[in-house]
Amino acid sequence: MTNKGKPLYMIGVVADMLELHPQTLRFYEKKGLIQPSRTVGRTRMYSAEDVEEIARVLRLTRDLGVNLAGVEIILKMRRRMLEMQKQIEELLGYVRRDVAGSRDNRDRGAGEALVRAASGQLRRLDVF
Repeated sequence: MTNKGKPLYMIGVVADMLELHPQTLRFYEKKGLIQPSRTVGRTRMYSAEDVEEIARVLRLTRDLGVNLAGVEIILKMRRRMLEMQKQIEELLGYVRRDVAGSRDNRDRGAGEALVRAASGQLRRLDVF
């Protein structure tokens, strides 16, 4: 299984893969739509995730006619939705573990307290 976030491709390779000019990739980076990693020598390196993101930008602009300002908004919303989905999954995992833990406790103690006391037996105690 390969790491999709690992930088593999130089700008010329990505431009050939997606059939666009390298200057377009530089422009997208300048606008903040993509963020390729850099080598020590400052060469742009693109991961498979970066290529997918660029392809998403191209679909929005070429196929759907969305301008770059709209693309920026859509990509930010998508990132937020993915982050929210992660949070929901974490919350569901927590709730499932909590429910499973309470079931285990109920099975062990049958939901009983350490000491039983009927409400009729409780009286107010005046200390002063």
